[in-house]
Amino acid sequence: MAAPGESRRSLLWRIGPVIFVTVGSQEPFDRLIRAVDEWAGVRARSDVFAQIASSDFRPQHIEFTQFLEPSKFSSAMQEARIIVAHAGMGSIISALELGKPIVVMPRRADFRETRNDHQVATSERFGQQGRIIVANREQDLAKKLDHALTLGNTDRIQAQASPRLIATIRAFLDGRPLPLAPAISAKGDQTAETESSFPSSMLEEDGTVSK
Repeated sequence: MAAPGESRRSLLWRIGPVIFVTVGSQEPFDRLIRAVDEWAGVRARSDVFAQIASSDFRPQHIEFTQFLEPSKFSSAMQEARIIVAHAGMGSIISALELGKPIVVMPRRADFRETRNDHQVATSERFGQQGRIIVANREQDLAKKLDHALTLGNTDRIQAQASPRLIATIRAFLDGRPLPLAPAISAKGDQTAETESSFPSSMLEEDGTVSK
């Protein structure tokens, strides 16, 4: 017998999710999925769809699948009003290129969710720029999700990366200080000269930038 979330999946694809959750394709992230599932149960949300990777945890209040074909993943990203994700660079950039509000929870090395704290550094970096909403703990996620639902779409960032921004992120990941790129205002406008982002082809899911 199919799990509750799986049995309703056909309905989701007909109406489209309001909230799309993704943990990437490499490792499950049960701490994030449990927190979203609990929030959806309390809020009586029936419009949440999650891609949970190879997890043994089965959500009770949201629809889910372990993996998605690229075309369906792209459709879910495009149709969602809010995206929730681990702090993988690819997930963040994809959301920003689509102009979607994104709530991220970074994987943590001390919980053995990742090898190191590169996702903590990534979320801190983008959070400082005002580009993403960060929930560092599962206890923070409900409030962050409630806030995200009050936001509209932002302007899409350019898919073609500028050399300056690439150099900035590489330097940050290497621990070398460089100025922050301009922040995005509440309307999605950048507060200084126009900057673009990484093309998705340059991004690795472990938070590094392809050479």
